[in-house]
Amino acid sequence: MTATLIWILVALVAVGLYLSWTAGRLDRLHARIDAARAALDAQLLRRASVAQELATSGVLDPAASIVLYEAAHAARQTEEDQREVAESELSQALRVVFAETQQVEAVRAVPGGEAAARELAEAVRRVPMARRFHNDAVGAARRLRQHRKVRWFRLAGHAPFPLAFEMDDEPPQALVERVA
Repeated sequence: MTATLIWILVALVAVGLYLSWTAGRLDRLHARIDAARAALDAQLLRRASVAQELATSGVLDPAASIVLYEAAHAARQTEEDQREVAESELSQALRVVFAETQQVEAVRAVPGGEAAARELAEAVRRVPMARRFHNDAVGAARRLRQHRKVRWFRLAGHAPFPLAFEMDDEPPQALVERVA
């Protein structure tokens, strides 16, 4: 009788430790999602700021400046539920404005244009990486939250279900190739 109670107690302690470890792992994944989201937000803001600065610098032709400025302004000012669409539209505007190498060369030719083109290229290249890190963290948390033990014991607490950030983040090839 005593041996049975000891084994039951050992089993309960082992299950409790395992559930505690799983809850800690889930908490670390949620913290990783928060950090990755902050990094993604910073990169998106940097890209929009650099694009807006370039659009107002007078380096681009007026039509390209207007297109780029409006897309960058919308990406910076949009509500969170429409952010993916606005960021995708900024990516499309960047591809339209910098579709041809001549436009990149025209930017590079003006004083300060080389630095502006390089800064925009770096910002455009970092967005897909930041989005990938965020979406990888979201995927890991989703996979763990789908396990029965997490759902049955409510190990996620009241944390919202993590959502991936889906957007068009393909960089304009002329900009990335010429500046790199």
